[in-house]
Amino acid sequence: MPVREIAALIDHTFLKPQATAADIRRLCQEARQYAFAAVCVNPYWVPLAAGELAGSPVHVATVAGFPLGANTTAIKVAETEAAIAAGAREVDMVLNIGELCVGNLKALAVDIAGVVTTAHARGAIVKVILETCLLTDEQKIAACEISKKAGADFVKTSTGFSTHGATVQDVTLMRKVVGPDMGVKASGGIRTLEDLEAMRAAGANRIGTSSGVQIVEALRS
Repeated sequence: MPVREIAALIDHTFLKPQATAADIRRLCQEARQYAFAAVCVNPYWVPLAAGELAGSPVHVATVAGFPLGANTTAIKVAETEAAIAAGAREVDMVLNIGELCVGNLKALAVDIAGVVTTAHARGAIVKVILETCLLTDEQKIAACEISKKAGADFVKTSTGFSTHGATVQDVTLMRKVVGPDMGVKASGGIRTLEDLEAMRAAGANRIGTSSGVQIVEALRS
């Protein structure tokens, strides 16, 4: 697969709490160099990333309700509004995992729809993070169905901050549920070209990784 096509799948990610301005600048420089789809940074760093990537096709993505999903919908909406105003064009929100686990699907739908409506009105897209490692298959299916009905653009496997990240089995299931017209983002633990290719073969059309440079360089070698 051509290098350009691989790079275009990648959200070049740095969400560690110890991130510095120098880290974010380096992330953005690499994203420009390799033509990644987006950088994904914590909300505080969105203005810096947007400035670094001005005039570039690389999008700025950020997170809402991260990493636990237990913020109120109002807070997630406020995070979304502020991030988009600062230059974000993609918002990866964590759904309310606890409410999903007890089957309160109405609360889940309200939570996701609030962020989706806010983002879409401002020209941004939304990826809903399920945190699949904490869920049964039935819960994953319900979350995908609700996210799709709420108008989200992607469903996403993981934050990368829980017990484990993406698996081929989860990506396969998510793609089966949402069908061909919705995005599926695999994230968490994807460190090699082989990992990326496995997730892509399973149905992922976006990959969240902090190893994007190494993956692309492996393809070139």
